[in-house]
Amino acid sequence: MPPVTPGFDDADIPRAGQITAAATAFAALFSAVGIGLYGLTFFYDFFVKDYGWTRQQVTSGNAYAKLLIGPLFGYLAGYLIDRYGPRRLLLVGILMAGGAMVGLGYVSTLAAFYVCYLFNALGYVFGGPLPVQVLLSRWFTRARGKAMGFAYLGIGIGGTVVPGLAYWLTSTFGWNRAMQVLGLLMITIAWPLAWLVKDAPPSYRAAAPGSAAATTPLGEVLRTPAFYLLLVGSMCSIGAVGGTMQNLKLYLSLDHPYGQGEIARILSLVLAGSILGRLLMGWLADRWARKHVMLLIYVIVAASIPLLLLADSWTMLHLFALLFGIGLGGDYMIIPLMAADLFGVQRLGRVMGFVLTADGIAEAVSPMLVAGLRDRMGTYRPGFLLLMGLAAVGAAAVALLPQKKAH
Repeated sequence: MPPVTPGFDDADIPRAGQITAAATAFAALFSAVGIGLYGLTFFYDFFVKDYGWTRQQVTSGNAYAKLLIGPLFGYLAGYLIDRYGPRRLLLVGILMAGGAMVGLGYVSTLAAFYVCYLFNALGYVFGGPLPVQVLLSRWFTRARGKAMGFAYLGIGIGGTVVPGLAYWLTSTFGWNRAMQVLGLLMITIAWPLAWLVKDAPPSYRAAAPGSAAATTPLGEVLRTPAFYLLLVGSMCSIGAVGGTMQNLKLYLSLDHPYGQGEIARILSLVLAGSILGRLLMGWLADRWARKHVMLLIYVIVAASIPLLLLADSWTMLHLFALLFGIGLGGDYMIIPLMAADLFGVQRLGRVMGFVLTADGIAEAVSPMLVAGLRDRMGTYRPGFLLLMGLAAVGAAAVALLPQKKAH
């Protein structure tokens, strides 16, 4: 049985508050990640075709923005969450993420493209996984794995729905207007729930501003090997996942003769597989040692990427989509669960601020690197092999993690 946060239990927490927290987390991830991250990749090939930009330029918006925003704001966001709670950051982040998508529907220059991506990255930091993970860790104890799995379904469902929705909107109104509609949809879905949710239940004694949550020393965490193993493992796997997803539409649209409707179905299958992955891995995380669940997820990611080299086969492409989706589904979800087990909930905002900043750098650099290799070498093979190696290194780092709390 995974460890329980001392001081309070699920029986002490209002059920209505748990439902609101879970719904808010689901909606925020649906918007900021399902649409704001994965939905944007559907439009990459339009920027290439209509504006003549290279693959590397199109993927560089996400890269440069996260390389700038992550180091500047990642730890700050974690500190603010530990001190003031996640709700305020969610409200700001959701507006930024939705506004960035609306803005991208208007841009026609690289400079404006990069500005919008800066706000997209800020929206991801303030309105995405970091505040959601802390919110759920405060509202749930024994059922934390299932709660995290449910919330991360928002990414899967958002990513499953958005390719078909984006395809229909693009066919009906054009791709620019489609992006604007999706941005407004993000705000409409997530912002009202973020307004209603509470930062923590009354029984969470460290929830008040200026409390122990913000003053619990972090130095001992930074001196443990487990922190750096978690950092390296998550960076490598997130880099592999991000590099694959950010290049998938470009690969299938420009390097293979697949139509927009066929690609939309493949992208939806990947994110549908992620729904299965989140449910399965969330269930396992409440029953198995979370280290073992994390290792299983990373092995699945590493094993699925080589199947992309057989994308000429419709069967292999579908097999890739399903397996990769399962790994994708568990990847982001398992990291905060493992961090909470190793370092406790009171420091989770700051710990995940470090981890998500590092993950954001990996997720930013790997897609641009893979796209740049494709532009120079005329094939995605070297890039995909690089991503497979990254995932394997991540699995090796996780295998060295302790199963119990690091001291």
